[in-house]
Amino acid sequence: MTSSLPLTGIDTHAHIFDPCAPMTPGRRYAPRYTASVEAWLGHMERAGLSHGVLVQPSFYGTDNRLVAEALAAHPGRLRGIAVLDRLVPESTLAEMDAQGFVGARLNLVGRELEEYADRDWQRFFQRLAEIGWQVEIQRAFEDFARILPAIARAGCPVMIDHFGLPQGGIDPANPAHKAVLEVLRATPNAWVKLSAPYRSGQDAAQAATSLAHLRAAMGGMDRLVWGSDWPHTQHEKDTSYARQAARLAQLLPDPADRHRVLVENPAALFRFT
Repeated sequence: MTSSLPLTGIDTHAHIFDPCAPMTPGRRYAPRYTASVEAWLGHMERAGLSHGVLVQPSFYGTDNRLVAEALAAHPGRLRGIAVLDRLVPESTLAEMDAQGFVGARLNLVGRELEEYADRDWQRFFQRLAEIGWQVEIQRAFEDFARILPAIARAGCPVMIDHFGLPQGGIDPANPAHKAVLEVLRATPNAWVKLSAPYRSGQDAAQAATSLAHLRAAMGGMDRLVWGSDWPHTQHEKDTSYARQAARLAQLLPDPADRHRVLVENPAALFRFT
């Protein structure tokens, strides 16, 4: 499935939602406003970006219908990251793959970590790897030293959301942070999303320092992508799409680096090419 639009840039992390849609019990957050795909596309176009990836919000659980509807309305232009039960039927995976979903999300914030090396989890990750999907994880930075090797072992790409949520930025003098950088160095199918620095309290200088450490650990820019995190839930008053786009230009002043992060890297990983 391809798009007729020239690929000028990919926003790899945004959410859409309708507060009237049914939400999962026990959710940590529930929006009171609508975030439409049309509004997001408008922000992308004003920023000079052509394609995007919608990530299923945790408050909808495994009901991925809103994302699926957006993918159907904009075939080839959008991809989706779903939230799934690990026992999802093969037929459902195949259907979602045809719809334009390319990965599954584990939002582990506030959750007790499980043993991801266990058989059931490993089989789930292997099934994703077999169809070319990735796993996206949101969790505090220091915990990735524990969970990343077990998940990456299954063979699927593993995307770390939001810089890995390193509070105040990545600090190699922190033993827990140093351990994660060492794991990243040893895990060739690990990726990092340069998104939402505000979720870990990073200012521009701290984000730049975090990027430098990630770049050194990962051997360059080839496994880095960018996402706006629109509509910036619970941070709507702190930032905007335009500010995040401007922050990226500040973070990556080299046009070649920006092209790699906005076009080359995500086009292959999210199957736009």
